[in-house]
Amino acid sequence: MVDLESEVPPLPPRYRFRDLLLGDQGWQNDDRVQVEFYMNENTFKERLKLFFIKNQRSSLRIRLFNFSLKLLSCFLYIIRVLLENPSQGNEWSHIFWVNRSLPLWGLQVSVALISLFETILLGYLSYKGNIWEQILRIPFILEIINAVPFIISIFWPSLRNLFVPVFLNCWLAKHALENMINDLHRAIQRTQSAMFNQVLILISTLLCLIFTCICGIQHLERIGKKLNLFDSLYFCIVTFSTVGFGDVTPETWSSKLFVVAMICVALVVLPIQFEQLAYLWMERQKSGGNYSRHRAQTEKHVVLCVSSLKIDLLMDFLNEFYAHPRLQDYYVVILCPTEMDVQVRRVLQIPMWSQRVIYLQGSALKDQDLLRAKMDDAEACFILSSRCEVDRTSSDHQTILRAWAVKDFAPNCPLYVQILKPENKFHIKFADHVVCEEEFKYAMLALNCICPATSTLITLLVHTSRGQEGQQSPEQWQKMYGRCSGNEVYHIVLEESTFFAEYEGKSFTYASFHAHKKFGVCLIGIRREDNKNILLNPGPRCIMNATDICFYINITKEENSAFKNHDHQKKSNVSRSFYHGPSRLPVHSIIASMGTVAIDLQDTSCRSASGPTLSLPSEGNKEVRRPSIAPVLEVADTSSIQTCDLLSDQSEDETTPDEEMSSNVEYAKGYPPYSPYIGSSPTFCHLLHEKVPFCCLRLDKSCQHNCYEDAKAYGFKNKLIIVAAETAGNGLYNFIVPLRAYYRPKKELNPVILLLDNPLDDLLRCGVTFAANMVVVDKESTMSAEEDYMADAKTIVNVQTLFRLFSSLSIITELTHPANMRFMQFRAKDCYSLALSKLEKKERERGSNLAFMFRLPFAAGRVFSISMLDTLLYQSFVKDYMISITRLLLGLDTTPGSGFLCSMKITEDDLWIRTYARLYQKLCSSTGDVPIGIYRTESQKLTTSECREIASQSQISISVEEWEDTKDTKEQGHHRSNHRNSTSSDQSDHPLLRRKSMQWARRLSRKGPKHSGKTAEKITQQRLNLYRRSERQELAELVKNRMKHLGLSTVGYDEMNDHQSTLSYILINPSPDTRLELNDVVYLIRPDPLAYLPNGEPSRKNSICNTTGQDSREETQL
Repeated sequence: MVDLESEVPPLPPRYRFRDLLLGDQGWQNDDRVQVEFYMNENTFKERLKLFFIKNQRSSLRIRLFNFSLKLLSCFLYIIRVLLENPSQGNEWSHIFWVNRSLPLWGLQVSVALISLFETILLGYLSYKGNIWEQILRIPFILEIINAVPFIISIFWPSLRNLFVPVFLNCWLAKHALENMINDLHRAIQRTQSAMFNQVLILISTLLCLIFTCICGIQHLERIGKKLNLFDSLYFCIVTFSTVGFGDVTPETWSSKLFVVAMICVALVVLPIQFEQLAYLWMERQKSGGNYSRHRAQTEKHVVLCVSSLKIDLLMDFLNEFYAHPRLQDYYVVILCPTEMDVQVRRVLQIPMWSQRVIYLQGSALKDQDLLRAKMDDAEACFILSSRCEVDRTSSDHQTILRAWAVKDFAPNCPLYVQILKPENKFHIKFADHVVCEEEFKYAMLALNCICPATSTLITLLVHTSRGQEGQQSPEQWQKMYGRCSGNEVYHIVLEESTFFAEYEGKSFTYASFHAHKKFGVCLIGIRREDNKNILLNPGPRCIMNATDICFYINITKEENSAFKNHDHQKKSNVSRSFYHGPSRLPVHSIIASMGTVAIDLQDTSCRSASGPTLSLPSEGNKEVRRPSIAPVLEVADTSSIQTCDLLSDQSEDETTPDEEMSSNVEYAKGYPPYSPYIGSSPTFCHLLHEKVPFCCLRLDKSCQHNCYEDAKAYGFKNKLIIVAAETAGNGLYNFIVPLRAYYRPKKELNPVILLLDNPLDDLLRCGVTFAANMVVVDKESTMSAEEDYMADAKTIVNVQTLFRLFSSLSIITELTHPANMRFMQFRAKDCYSLALSKLEKKERERGSNLAFMFRLPFAAGRVFSISMLDTLLYQSFVKDYMISITRLLLGLDTTPGSGFLCSMKITEDDLWIRTYARLYQKLCSSTGDVPIGIYRTESQKLTTSECREIASQSQISISVEEWEDTKDTKEQGHHRSNHRNSTSSDQSDHPLLRRKSMQWARRLSRKGPKHSGKTAEKITQQRLNLYRRSERQELAELVKNRMKHLGLSTVGYDEMNDHQSTLSYILINPSPDTRLELNDVVYLIRPDPLAYLPNGEPSRKNSICNTTGQDSREETQL
């Protein structure tokens, strides 16, 4: 074996891995021929061409050397003129012959030889078959005129003093300068603007004209006035500036002819140059020029990349971006491929914006345009999608390419990207902050069905405001609503905070309650030093550490707040909350409300640092006293926390045996088995035990599994949620998941019906008459219109039709443009809406960014625009946590240990709590919930004219019936007077009433009946019934007839009273002394129930609740 191995020949040196695969034939029978490429470049001419022309750096050096030679020749000419003594006499020989010293002649000959040799060499290298093209070029002719006489004088010494117009070399220097600039751009890969090149050419042309005229006049006047160079310069400046003093004038005919020729040349050349300069200036005004490199290195700037810039988007960005004090010195560079809009141009000319906003027309996909915007030096880049495109997927593709291009050009520049479709998110995972429009839109629409006006709550939180809106209004609710709208989310480190530093080592709920009690701030979450995840309301078991970052809701951040210490020993100087709302109570009442209602006022002195020690009512007076509120403990007590094992199916709310049986069969808790797109956060929710066949998903068609064809036949126990959308996109996943979240009780799960088209018949089949909410999603096909604000026209009219047909239906609408919210539930003669319109205009004049907030549909959470959330992306530049907190509030992300947003309704049994501060304490001490706001509904006070109009309509309908049914003259006179009083003032505005009165007049004028018998009476009765119907009755009759035609029961159909007499609004983090009112909905951040499950028993069947009934009550009320 050793011998065999020793006989194996070694591998050849050129043996490669390919030879191992192909065998040994390649290297043993090597008949390959080596081929050399680009042999044409090895010739002498090609090597010279490579050095003088093709090579960028060597060509630049040669151009620079040539430019220096031309300047040197002009400088030698000036020296020759200055050294020459002016000769006497007027002989023409002085024009052809000059005095030139031998050293000067030698220098000029050397320069001429080098220049001529270089010119001939470059002509030879650039020769392409036509020699006359090279010879007849103007630079070549000028070179021959200036160089050949000097070379001839070498062989003919008598010609050494021959005059040569060397000053014409200035034009060759200008030509060399242009070539040098072009080579400079190629060499350093940097393109200067065309404006710079044109200005350079214009200046060099002017200098060459003036220098040529100076030298020509001076030389031709040698036989005249003997002008020196300074006098010639003076004459040229005066002549070209059209001043013409006349003190210096040419005398000889030759100099006069030369001046005429130079003026003609100037009149031809200079206008062309100025025209090109003006054209480039106009183009630069359109494209925006460049952002200065020096400014980019000394000042901070951000870049906004958009496909089309509208005035609304621009103003939203500027107002929100510059609302933060530390961003006042930033520049905003807008990079847009389209020409600047007229309105945008007008706004950018305002001094406030013209000094800080720079518009560049260009594409983010071009490195040249990114270089113009100095993207590599930018502090951030905002890339926004065009939501008005018909094809939103195509718009996302453009956004993705822009993000890729920016990341490739400037890898260290932070990216803030807005995307439309959730399925496109994974393409831009590298971006620092991403906002997906459809994710947020559907999540807010879903939470609006559970927690009313969640969209308004989120919109107000992500807008920057000082809370000054509505403070000049006479309406009390507008003052409270506007004041509370100034609350935003801020952050601070615990040990650096005045608000929270004293709560180190105490529970989260204890810190949240006492910070709100003492300072009026609402602590909603924390972030640990060793964890990047934000935890909203981690619960009473979470102990605060010194390094924790606290997130709180307040009017302003702590750094901008001033703290005033008061003497706690005196009752008159007890510290107050910095809120000064209209519902203030005496200070002793506020402090007393924190504990038992029966607490004595003598106990309102300053408590110890361990927290208030609230005395519980004694057993003897238990029936007399109101229920007490337990204190919030510094460290959580496991027995005091009311929690349930939500993984258990038997820990649900108290239900009947039948309901419990059905619920156990239908649902199970777990994670969805499939994700509709990459990047969706897995959410623990209610699931069906078995997958439903696809055929059973059609509500209007029966299949082999069921025979139902309408929603009524299914017998749903809970009210429906109808979603009217154009397509069933992937974003709908974010609508369904919050409605099926694991923390929602099974008996409160609402059926969800997707309506892809909304004619009246389909609306009735899907159960619109007994639906809890109807969500109308803005249709993608209508988002693009010739007139921008008309994109919402179809949606608005359809919703208005629904509102008129089903006025009691809760309709939640999404619009493209926020300005169109004023058309929702539109009433032309609603005085209150007109007053709100005037208020909106006043707030806009005061510079408010939330002028639309007082519109009743928005305040009530019935309408919102996803463009309002653009500010979320802008705010994340300063508050990098805002997107994460918003996603947690909306349920888009779930973090273990983080709470969720929910709501509870104040009932009559809860009014004993009285104030928001006592409610805060009750929630923190019992369930660990943290309240963040109130959704309040009040009765709207109608004006006198509205009340009179409503009363007149009701009186008219009554008068008609009684006029036809009775013959009592007293009642007839009474109702006629009512009719006259109600219609005399504004009868022209009520065509229906005018038509009725005309019919009554005709009926009274009849002498006798034209019909007799039962047939005539029947026709008359039918006619009377038609006249008696109001518009509301006609609409109700229309709906009922359609339901009967479709075979649907009208038993559950309500007449649907109009809810225009109520208004709703949100109070974010209201003052502690705010009075609770009946039917208030309180927004809560509830701790994660799964965080309370004991380790090792994740699926216990025994609830750790104190009692089942008590837990059931805590789900919805206190």
